[in-house]
Amino acid sequence: MALIPFWEGCPEAISLDTGNSMPAASPSPRFRLPAVILTGIVGAWLLVLGFGFGGETVSTVVSDFGLAAAALGAALACALTARRESGRSRTFWALLSVSSLWWGAGQLLWPWYDFHLHREIPLPSLADVGYLSSIVFAIAALASVPIGLTTISGRLRTLIDGFMIAAALLVTSWVTILDPVYKANRDATLAAVITLAYPIGDVIVITIALHVLLRARQAHRRAATPLRLLTAGLFAMAVSDSGFAYTTATGSYAPGLLDTGWFVGYVLVALAAIGHRSGESLAPAEGIEATRPLGLLLPYAAVGLAILTTSVEYVRHGYGSGFVFWARTFLIVAMVVRQVLTLRENLGLTKHLESRVVERTTELRASEQRFHALVQHSSDVVTVVDLDGTILYQSDSIQRVFGYEPEALVGLRIGELLDTPHEVQLLEGLWHAAGEAGRTRVVELPVKHSDGRACLAEITITNLRENPHVGGLVLNTRDISERKALEDQLVHEAFHDSLTGLANRALFKERVHSVLQRRGLREIAVLFLDLDGFKEVNDSLGHAAGDQLLVAAAARLRICARAEDTVARLGGDEFALLIEDIANDTEPVKLAERITEAFADPFKVDGKELHVRGSIGIATNRDVEDVDQLLRNADLAMYRAKGSRCGYECYDPGMHSDLVERLQVSSDLRDALEQEQFVLHYQPLLSLTSGTITGVEALVRWQHPERGLVPPNDFIPLAEETGLIRPLGQWLLEEACRQAVEWQREGPLTMSVNISAVQLRQPGFVEDVEGALERTGIDPSTLVLEMTESVLLEHSVENLTTLQRLKETGVQLALDDFGTGYSSLGYLHQFPVDILKIDRSFVMQMGADSSRESELVRTIVRMGEGLKLVTVAEGIEDHHQFLALKRLGCDFGQGFYFARPVPPAEIGVLLGHPVAAFALEP
Repeated sequence: MALIPFWEGCPEAISLDTGNSMPAASPSPRFRLPAVILTGIVGAWLLVLGFGFGGETVSTVVSDFGLAAAALGAALACALTARRESGRSRTFWALLSVSSLWWGAGQLLWPWYDFHLHREIPLPSLADVGYLSSIVFAIAALASVPIGLTTISGRLRTLIDGFMIAAALLVTSWVTILDPVYKANRDATLAAVITLAYPIGDVIVITIALHVLLRARQAHRRAATPLRLLTAGLFAMAVSDSGFAYTTATGSYAPGLLDTGWFVGYVLVALAAIGHRSGESLAPAEGIEATRPLGLLLPYAAVGLAILTTSVEYVRHGYGSGFVFWARTFLIVAMVVRQVLTLRENLGLTKHLESRVVERTTELRASEQRFHALVQHSSDVVTVVDLDGTILYQSDSIQRVFGYEPEALVGLRIGELLDTPHEVQLLEGLWHAAGEAGRTRVVELPVKHSDGRACLAEITITNLRENPHVGGLVLNTRDISERKALEDQLVHEAFHDSLTGLANRALFKERVHSVLQRRGLREIAVLFLDLDGFKEVNDSLGHAAGDQLLVAAAARLRICARAEDTVARLGGDEFALLIEDIANDTEPVKLAERITEAFADPFKVDGKELHVRGSIGIATNRDVEDVDQLLRNADLAMYRAKGSRCGYECYDPGMHSDLVERLQVSSDLRDALEQEQFVLHYQPLLSLTSGTITGVEALVRWQHPERGLVPPNDFIPLAEETGLIRPLGQWLLEEACRQAVEWQREGPLTMSVNISAVQLRQPGFVEDVEGALERTGIDPSTLVLEMTESVLLEHSVENLTTLQRLKETGVQLALDDFGTGYSSLGYLHQFPVDILKIDRSFVMQMGADSSRESELVRTIVRMGEGLKLVTVAEGIEDHHQFLALKRLGCDFGQGFYFARPVPPAEIGVLLGHPVAAFALEP
């Protein structure tokens, strides 16, 4: 019978690919159960064959069919493993499967002879074809494992080691088995050859297995574990082969324990295939030589075994065969050649080591010089000190950075470069770093320069006291004075206004937040200030003048504030002051009064004196949760202060309620446009001479579903702020023109529509007017657009261009509330105005005994006559005012004395009916 030269039943999974070894893993669950089952089968085998349970017939049946089943099961397991592998691993498992299959096929002939033919199987027979073929495929499987050697000497020495082991084993086998077998079958040459082929094949297989085992042990110890078990199995199977050959030659073979080696071998092959996991390599890494003691001694151990065996044989029989003589001669020659190759290898290795030592020494010297150059020319100053600060080593870079000679500092205490408090801080850092090897600590200290100035330095302390090449604490010092100055500058710029030098919004909010977080302080106050008229200064004098005004305002705020107060510019013309720890509510009010008095004096900008007032809002942290809420309260108070005579206002919760209401009104305003909640009321315009209604003024009202009829003063400013004034103005203009066209069918009538300065500045306003004229078909000359005097003062150039374009459409332009402006008379002759509407404040003061107001109105009327402008008096509420205006020559009038603003239906009743009673004098 033949030997299958492999076993792989260890927990580690191995692969025959040339990759590196994978870490060993514990046996997987799929491996444990088959191992337990196969162990039980082996135990049952031993009980039956070892103790002869069931008699000779049972032993024969178990031996014949059990061996065949074990071989065929191993073939199936190896085939399944080969199917999921690739490369050399697949080749190995496939060859191993074929080897087991051939052996199992040969073994199946034994039951045929034992139970069918009832005679012993002949020698030779077809069974020998299967057994010997299995040896060939087993050798091929082991040969597929690469040896991984690189040098020629190493390969030759390994080859000689294999020959020496094979020869020694062959000699041992010849003395113990082969020679008796050869002599027993000398007459049957073919039977002798076949009988000798089994142990010779065993020798070859064991030699290759030992060689693979040695290579695997030096590549990775884990991969050698299955090969150790494999080699043990090979010896067990070799014993069965050799015993079978010997007992067959002597005619004493019988099924029993002799068959156990084959059975266990195939069981282990099957178990190895079942438990195999891909990814681990059995092959050694490229270039690895056999350097382990066992690898060096194994060939000599095999030779020693052969010498011992032949010596015992010589002592027993007194002679030796020619085969033994020549085999021993070969072993001696092989040992000599091996020693020569080993010596040559050692000489080559010595030369290689010498060259590597020279190369390494050169590298170390270059590395040392490179390190020395880097240290000496580094921007860091490297200092080595002991625990008390004495300088043990000082790099040359200290002369470039701090101006000291390095040699002069060695032996001195590093504290001499520091002030006393900072020396203590550095020593504390040294003691802290010395507590643990490799620990680092970073400190920032001022180091004295040789010229006497202090340089801020960053010192990194590293504990290298346990390093024999250093033996101290290493200080890496760098001058960070410029970096710190730059950082301070960047921080200052990040938190201060670049124009005025005051704190900016970010710093102001941070300080307010910090104060609010403290406990135990009294109240704080924030003053929010806005420059009134700053926009006009920017528009009229330019942004440079505006910047000068901001700088001057900031300087006055600094003077008014206390040293501990924070003054900030929040952006644009907005300023804020933080007053900490106020004693009472009057303290921030007094500060606001000081600021108001300071701003009462004119500012000199570009040689001009500018009167700019500041509106101040005051808020305290009473019932305030955060910074944003405090600033919001002060902002609300500031907007309330714009309408205050004193120029400042304190926050009260009602201001927030007003803001919430404004937001609600703003939201309702958008809905009103979509839901058409706006209506127009009309107030008649009468000729003061005839009492005839010559025109009407359209006045918008908001028919709110909850608040009722809302007057325009309550929502027009909000519409201007939210941008809704344009769609509202478009609707108002077109609705008024449509209504005017309907009334003009009964007689001539003008329609007056109010427009705001915001509308006038919006792009496309002229196009909106042209579109309304075209869509309604109204005569442009009957449409009067009324505007306040503010259009003459704000954006005068742009407004003048827009008014000229409006005049080109044919409409009339009226100046509403005339007489209340500061500079309107100077601009009046430049603007294409047709009508002057005298402000109601002048008319209300007129009466029988009011000569002063009458003279003012007379002046306006005469100016209108001189400029060929129509004059209209607003707010006529009694008969005396009517008669006075008529005597002064005013052309037209309107007011509650004649009619209040009424819906369109009521205006229709009055149209075309002169009111003669108004024209009668008392």
